[in-house]
Amino acid sequence: MKQLKRFKYTFDGFKTLLLKDHNYLLHIVIAIITIILGYICQLSATEWLFIILAIFLVLTIEAVNTAIECVVDLVTSDYHELAKQAKDIAAFSVMLASIFALITGLVIFLPHIF
Repeated sequence: MKQLKRFKYTFDGFKTLLLKDHNYLLHIVIAIITIILGYICQLSATEWLFIILAIFLVLTIEAVNTAIECVVDLVTSDYHELAKQAKDIAAFSVMLASIFALITGLVIFLPHIF
């Protein structure tokens, strides 16, 4: 029974992500569109691995970013430079992962499209 309870916490976290971070839903929509496009373009196994890596990297870093924001908000509701830095650095990591995903998508999909 403890094993099943762990899944409940996992799904609670996913629900929280969707409610707290609207960008997460946008990332999921883009991931679904990318997967559909990959199916249409008949990607190779290697290309799929890179696409899946990029998708999961963005989703994972976005989730960690949201978790960091929650912890910072728990610790202080007042403005604090270190709190701002923690949130900014976490947001920057999402941007880096998103740039990686964009570059990966362009490298893989452009030859299939043109």
